[in-house]
Amino acid sequence: MPNTSRTTAKPLAWLSLLLAAVMVVMLLLGYRAGVGPFAVGALATLALFCMRHPVLKSYAFTVWVFAFVAASMFYPQAFMTWAGWDLGKLIVPLIQIIMFGMGTTLSVADFTRVLKMPWPVFIGFALQFLIMPLVGFVLAKTFGFPDAIAAGVVLIGCCPSGVASNVMAYLARGDVALSVTITSFTTLASPFLTPFLMDKLAGQFIEVNPLKMMFEIINMIIVPIAAGLIANRILFSRRPVFQQGGALALMVGGGLVLVAGILFLAPPVVFQYRDAVLQRTGFLVGLLLIATVTGVKLVVSVWLKRPGNWIDKTLPLVSMVAIGSSMIHNGLGYLMAYWLARAIRLKESACRTVAFEVGMQNGGMASALAMNVLKSPQAALASAIFGPWQNISGSILATYWHRKPVEEAHPVEAAHDISEKGELHEPA
Repeated sequence: MPNTSRTTAKPLAWLSLLLAAVMVVMLLLGYRAGVGPFAVGALATLALFCMRHPVLKSYAFTVWVFAFVAASMFYPQAFMTWAGWDLGKLIVPLIQIIMFGMGTTLSVADFTRVLKMPWPVFIGFALQFLIMPLVGFVLAKTFGFPDAIAAGVVLIGCCPSGVASNVMAYLARGDVALSVTITSFTTLASPFLTPFLMDKLAGQFIEVNPLKMMFEIINMIIVPIAAGLIANRILFSRRPVFQQGGALALMVGGGLVLVAGILFLAPPVVFQYRDAVLQRTGFLVGLLLIATVTGVKLVVSVWLKRPGNWIDKTLPLVSMVAIGSSMIHNGLGYLMAYWLARAIRLKESACRTVAFEVGMQNGGMASALAMNVLKSPQAALASAIFGPWQNISGSILATYWHRKPVEEAHPVEAAHDISEKGELHEPA
């Protein structure tokens, strides 16, 4: 009996080849301005083909990344302005939404896990804030970039791990729990370490206001994560108060009243010290999202009596949707982190996880800081290149590792496992 999925995928493969052939012919004939639709179409149909193919489906994510990168390159204006409105203004709110989504997936266990695996967490944390900032600084010096661009290269290295690293660790058969913990701790430390490192390293290229940067990170990162943690409590707590329709409705109404009060009555600035300003936007976005997810729980879980697993499926999707010299920077991050973790004798799954945590940065945060704090579009150039490339390289590496079984534990770790459990378990 023929494989149905493979049969239905064949037309997509032929269409992708046809579009690619048209693109090549147009390039050869000199019609370069019109190849955009064919390039994007070829990659998109190839991604759909991979999704339906039983063997190639693991490569679909990588091809989709290529498709969206191609679309942004051929049609940059579509990602910059809509009807004359600057889409750059969405960078900070989208980052806040992503951070809120990250907060909703966190629990106390994600922070206490450091007590169970302190060494791998410490290694990932330390390498994150050592390798990437220093590599960025060396690259900026080596290539002799203009000051603003050099500062942007250092900035992307000084930012914490990106949430996409958790997805890559999962695809690569890494330690997802370790990945989440490292991402959480590097993100929470970013208001202090990112401004400090920028002042010491990028301060040679451009003026850096560490306090202003710290306030911006608190508004953009920390406040939404804290709101996400509150939402996590509302969504997943088994206490009766969080299961009652009346209580949930009161929370929704109270949240919306607070949002309206802050929006219409409170000043735009929550706190100011000299020229460093803590704005209200993080609090507004956090409260609005808490009210929104509480309202969704009220409708879905209480009124419609649907099972609660919709939360686990929806929130990560929202976070990911809100997420889209850099090649060397990114590659050295993977390479150095992985082999240093191996040299320190971490497990293979932990080594892969540390590689992604170090190599993949929060590019959106870097872009927002470049635009809002450094006030330099040139400084945002590095993160604009680094962001798409790290998704491409990360997905390729994750796919490669996914197909390569996780190696046996090191002899010392194996002996430890046998002595504690009486047997040696294969990694998942």
